Amino acid sequence: MSSFPVTRLRRFRRTAALRGLVRETRLSLDQFVLPLFVASEPLANEALPGLARHDLDGLLREVDARAADGVRAVMLFGVPEAKDEEASGAWEDDGIVQQALRALRPRFPELVLTTDVCLCEYTSHGHCGVVVDGEVHNDRSLELLARTAVSHLEAGADVVAPSDMMDGRVAAIREALDDHGFESAPILAYSAKYASAFYGPFREAADSTPAFGDRRGYQMDPANLREALRECELDLDEGADAVMIKPALPYLDVIRAAREAFDVPVAAFNVSGEYAMVKAAARAGWLDEQAAALETLTAIRRAGADLIVSYWTRDLPGWI
Repeated sequence: MSSFPVTRLRRFRRTAALRGLVRETRLSLDQFVLPLFVASEPLANEALPGLARHDLDGLLREVDARAADGVRAVMLFGVPEAKDEEASGAWEDDGIVQQALRALRPRFPELVLTTDVCLCEYTSHGHCGVVVDGEVHNDRSLELLARTAVSHLEAGADVVAPSDMMDGRVAAIREALDDHGFESAPILAYSAKYASAFYGPFREAADSTPAFGDRRGYQMDPANLREALRECELDLDEGADAVMIKPALPYLDVIRAAREAFDVPVAAFNVSGEYAMVKAAARAGWLDEQAAALETLTAIRRAGADLIVSYWTRDLPGWI
């Protein structure tokens, strides 16, 4: 290989047009999913607009605006009026997510409607499964998770995304979906969901902070990478169609490892804490939000994510 002065890598950096010609990693709205929170009462969030709660009318207005901008997919999170030990609001026919799906499906037939399948927003204790003797009981939680996924498909969802991290939940959901005639519905599994410090703003928006203890007994240890690959492999064996790494930025190495190990779509969740850090720094005048957000999302794509769940999806139409 020749070197300077024959080789000058700056030649393709001189102009925006030249840089665009040789850009290796590109962002497209086709690759992004917009998380949305639906509740009986709206709750604005001026500091973090992506984490505002919408009532049903507000949700329709928000989706209408985002779809008109070119957003292709959304992921729904529900905040119920009442919670109980069995998370009944997660799977009841008139649950808030089920109502939202029935309102959205006929109005936006081309929009990909994805739902988060978990129990934490719906349980009185805020954990992601049934609690027995002070512990989250893995196997007793599976039936409720499967029931929730079926209810979402019956209401009009396209994709279900279990995020609870119970062992065996993908198999339970796959069997239940197939038994109810939804064998064509894909499962996007939160396969490597870490017990992260970056979930704080989400837990406020979703009202899902645990009433006691924490989630380290079922979410992954941040120190482990090989275990993440085992989680992905097990979920795929159980019937997952795609795997997700959450959070994204502190786990770019995990995204890359999953991309290299598996020939399936790999998703990443650019979580609330990652979003909030950039927002806060931008408000303080320390960095440019748009530039930092695009650099962040490009890094996640470059690491190997095929699709990204991000609150910045609502801003991307004006940025890319």
